Amino acid sequence: MRSWLHGALVIGTIFAASSAVAADADHGKTLAQRWCVNCHLVGPEQHSATTDAPPFATVAKMPNFDESRLAFFLLDPHPKMPNMQLSRDDATDLAAYIASLGPRGQSPKITPPKGSRRASSSKQ
Repeated sequence: MRSWLHGALVIGTIFAASSAVAADADHGKTLAQRWCVNCHLVGPEQHSATTDAPPFATVAKMPNFDESRLAFFLLDPHPKMPNMQLSRDDATDLAAYIASLGPRGQSPKITPPKGSRRASSSKQ
C-alpha cells in the first residue's frame, strides 16, 4: 500500500511540474495582439496588416517550422521588428501561439529555455 501511494505521489508531482512549465499560447496571443498586429496577420479574426510581413499562420505552416527555434529568434529579432525585449517565457508563449495556428493545432507543450521563470519554478 505504501509503495503504491509513493508512486502515485511521484507521478502526480511529475504531471504538476510539467503543466507548470508549459508554454501559454493564450498569453502568446495577447502578446501578438499588443506587439505584432501592425505588421503581421496574427489570427483569423484580423483581415489586414500594414506591411508584407508573413501571417503567423503561414509561418506556422512552413515545413521547417520549429517552435523552440522561433522562441529563440524572438529573443533577438531582426532589425525591422520593434525592440520588444521579451522575457524567455514571453518568447516561448508567443512561439506557442504561432505554433497553434499551424497544422498541429494546439501545439504540444514545450519546455522553456534554461533560465526562464517557468524552468526555475519547476525545480523547487
